[in-house]
Amino acid sequence: MIQPWFDANLYAWIPGTVFGVAAGVIGSLIGCLLPRGRALRVLRTAWFALGAVAVIFLVIGTVALIEGQPWGIWYCFLLPGAVGALVMGANTPAIFKRYREAEERRLAAKDLI
Repeated sequence: MIQPWFDANLYAWIPGTVFGVAAGVIGSLIGCLLPRGRALRVLRTAWFALGAVAVIFLVIGTVALIEGQPWGIWYCFLLPGAVGALVMGANTPAIFKRYREAEERRLAAKDLI
């Protein structure tokens, strides 16, 4: 039997919880700042960094599954990675479309002055 990477009973909750909290914070910031067209560079960087973490979790979970790690170890990485990659991949075009619309509104308002 292969040696487990860590004790899943004690530590399996950490990756999904940390990822979920980070996604919630970034999502709420996007929800508040997106209509105003504010903090585009910061939120874009945070969004893509969180997407990269989701892909890394997906890879780690897949490697753990292939290696034959116990269920609690591969699942704690595979679930947030798969959900994060799917949700973030699906929402990225809509988010940046809204930023373009906010920028167009700002430029149109500037032209009126």
